[in-house]
Amino acid sequence: MLNAHIVGWGKYLPSKVISNEELAQTAGVDAEWVKQRTGIEARHIAEPTQASADMATRAARAALEMADVAPSDLDLIIAATNTPDYWFPATACLAQDALGANRAGAFDLAAGCSAFVYALVVADRFIRSGAYRNILVVGVETVSRILDWRDPLCAYFGDGAGAVVLTASEQPGGLLGFALSSDGSGGDLLILPGGGTRHGITQQVLDQGLQYGRMDGRAVYRYGLRAMTWMGQQALRRARLKIEDIDLFIPHQTNLQLIHQVAQKLRVPLERTFVNMARYANISSAAIPVSLCDALEAGRIQPGNRLLITAFGGGLTSAGLVWQWSPVPPHKPLPFVKRLGHALWDAQAAFRSRFFRLEHRLDTLTPVEEEPGADERPRQSTAPVEKKGE
Repeated sequence: MLNAHIVGWGKYLPSKVISNEELAQTAGVDAEWVKQRTGIEARHIAEPTQASADMATRAARAALEMADVAPSDLDLIIAATNTPDYWFPATACLAQDALGANRAGAFDLAAGCSAFVYALVVADRFIRSGAYRNILVVGVETVSRILDWRDPLCAYFGDGAGAVVLTASEQPGGLLGFALSSDGSGGDLLILPGGGTRHGITQQVLDQGLQYGRMDGRAVYRYGLRAMTWMGQQALRRARLKIEDIDLFIPHQTNLQLIHQVAQKLRVPLERTFVNMARYANISSAAIPVSLCDALEAGRIQPGNRLLITAFGGGLTSAGLVWQWSPVPPHKPLPFVKRLGHALWDAQAAFRSRFFRLEHRLDTLTPVEEEPGADERPRQSTAPVEKKGE
């Protein structure tokens, strides 16, 4: 039986960092209150020239290098994001092009802050079915682009990306149990009203500030408390495990008080609960993969450990899963030849992208007899039209 195992991971956080004290001067937030109530002290913010696909690509390269998997060996790329570069093309497709993953399918998955957990489950199912062998899952957000930086709400969010590479193996472990849930009746509690087909970008929408995200903090907090507790319990039940069997609890990083309350309800000791939102704030879909990277760097995850992961977010959505960490070969310095090969990935990807773009342009100049021209109107039928009653 095939299982999906995480064999590589990586993260990318923009270099620009904004502290609570800086926001106190621009957004009128109480820096100490934010720290005491949420645990957030700072957040990383993307540069004006950076977008979600750029950060996703950086995190993906780190994960692929650790896994020693070439982009050309990827079968599928899933980008968990709520802040894509464009409505279309998908951010995953932009990352596929930048990486040079010429064999991979690619799509985006939007499920609020739960999206990365949803994407992990989807990737696991693809691998278990035997359809694919190597899958890249990226969680990436540029939340700063949909925030009003004069609104105190901006203090709760940040930008960043995290990625994992999953590979098929008959080795035991990987996903042991999961639960996914949604409640669309609460969709307006955490929403970006403008920019979709309900409220397209018009001057009236801009005047009303509908291009900025909105959140009912109290209602979302209460939903998160119920949802993460319930999803954690359901994931444990489906994995046929008890909370005592869990080595590390990784909840969605949104609010320190909320995490403590969920841990208490699940009966997880705080020393087995991972928290890192102080440095990042809430980076939505990127929170879980970045937390995985940080926990691994800190030595909090060891081979054979069982992880309980829970998340909730806009939609409303929630998710929970139990993952058994499998042994990964120790990360050794790569031989010169491999280091050179990895260094050439980017150059090859850039060359391939430019070549394909040129090919697309030339293709439009090549006449095809069977196809009408792009500006040619469809030819109308000359057959007589039968009138009613005749």
